[in-house]
Amino acid sequence: MKTQPIRIEKKSSNVLDIHANVSAGYEKWYLLRSDAHHDSADCNRELEKRHLDMARERNAHILDFGDLFDCMQGRYDPRKSYKDMRPEYLKALSKSESYFNVITEDAINFYKPYRDLWALQAVGNHETSVAKNSDINLLDLFVAGMQKDGGIVSKGAYGGWVQFLFTISGTQRERIRLKYFHGSGGGGPVTKGVIQSNRQAVFLPDAQIVVNGHIHESWVLSMPRERISEAGVIYQDMQYHVRTATYKDDYKDGAGGWHIERGAPPKPMGCVWLRFYYERKHIQMQFIQDVE
Repeated sequence: MKTQPIRIEKKSSNVLDIHANVSAGYEKWYLLRSDAHHDSADCNRELEKRHLDMARERNAHILDFGDLFDCMQGRYDPRKSYKDMRPEYLKALSKSESYFNVITEDAINFYKPYRDLWALQAVGNHETSVAKNSDINLLDLFVAGMQKDGGIVSKGAYGGWVQFLFTISGTQRERIRLKYFHGSGGGGPVTKGVIQSNRQAVFLPDAQIVVNGHIHESWVLSMPRERISEAGVIYQDMQYHVRTATYKDDYKDGAGGWHIERGAPPKPMGCVWLRFYYERKHIQMQFIQDVE
């Protein structure tokens, strides 16, 4: 299998086009992730780095769908707790440094080795909460820092689209549309958010892939559909619903804390890999859950 360079074009505030030229043997990987909560003391940074290093090995571009930051230790956040803050942040605060500046600079330093692969940084509810209550847009600062020295990261929105545009052997063209939405609600201990996907399938007929995060679950659901072409030919296709997990371990040993007190279970940590490849004269898709 061989991969080719891609061309990324931001069409609007929440539409990103990714162009690729395809020939025999083509494949291309993407790392789909959300809810890293990177600045949390409970973030599994070792797992994060392992997946980012795998992205480097596969030349996989990264699509992050929000809540990169946990950012719950701000002055106006009722959830703030010094015991949940990383020691290096406490040390910085003791020197009167700005909490939001510290966590943003730390994230940029951690992720900048991968800035040439970071295609999309979308917005999550943790970032919107800070923007609302503290009038600070953490992702604007993060994206600006990541764009230095050749970074390609494009800021997305809470909900938006990624269009994968393939030109095959210079003439044939195919398009795969991915709809992303950071997520809402609690997910449900039994359904794990699948009911929401059934609802989304009704009002998102143009999407072949629908990605949600937010509830810290991980699954891929295939929904076959009956379609009819403009020429009146009936055919079937597939809509894939992807729920991305987290890198934050709220459960730990189950002894206590807000997550435990509300009766929530352990959550999967990790990502989903999306692999495009050329076979049977068309672009094919494969999803691989990579969680622990």
